[in-house]
Amino acid sequence: MTRKLYSLCGADRTRPFSPHVWKTAMSLAHKQLDFDTVPLGFTEIPAVEDGATRLVPLLRDGERLVKDSFDIALYLEEAYPERPPLFAGEGAKGIARFVEGWSQTTLHPAITRIIIRDIHERLEPVDQAYFRQSREKRFGTSLEAVAESGAAALESLSEKLEPLRHMLKSQAFLGGMSPLFTDYIVFGAFQWARIVSPQRLLQSGDPVADWFARCLDLHDGLGRSVTAA
Repeated sequence: MTRKLYSLCGADRTRPFSPHVWKTAMSLAHKQLDFDTVPLGFTEIPAVEDGATRLVPLLRDGERLVKDSFDIALYLEEAYPERPPLFAGEGAKGIARFVEGWSQTTLHPAITRIIIRDIHERLEPVDQAYFRQSREKRFGTSLEAVAESGAAALESLSEKLEPLRHMLKSQAFLGGMSPLFTDYIVFGAFQWARIVSPQRLLQSGDPVADWFARCLDLHDGLGRSVTAA
């Protein structure tokens, strides 16, 4: 059986960058499950699997189609209970929901402002038009105005990471001494920036930077299989 993970890329099809797809790729590797990546541009996504989704990740596992990175993680946990766990019990699922909420409302908006110009520049022209229209609608202003706020977002990013920094002073991963899905949630955001933009979000010596390096090395260096921008 060949698993397919539908992914998001720019003009270079060898550089998948979606933070949410990276959560799923790391989850599949964590479960020691083989998969093939199917790269797509933004405007190609609605046509796959008979219109199954407008967003990635989308996982085909045999006859099953599962979308949304969190739902995929829950599915993998249920379908493959004999393999390494992504959640250390029900409590870990609740904590992961909290971490995802923090990531989506605090981390992603900041990173988007920092790297939005780099994302746009890496897309095919048809996807650039889609990206501009959708992001300007989301932010209520021009892409250029969002990009101009990137310097301030970068300056304040370190403060937003203090909860992670505090935790990582006493343990190697958010999941404890080994990674869980909570780690992949936050990893996806930094991997997104690493692949798309030359901007440096983390400074040497920061516990968060050390944690990110450990995550890049997981699963035979899966995170490093795509080089930094």
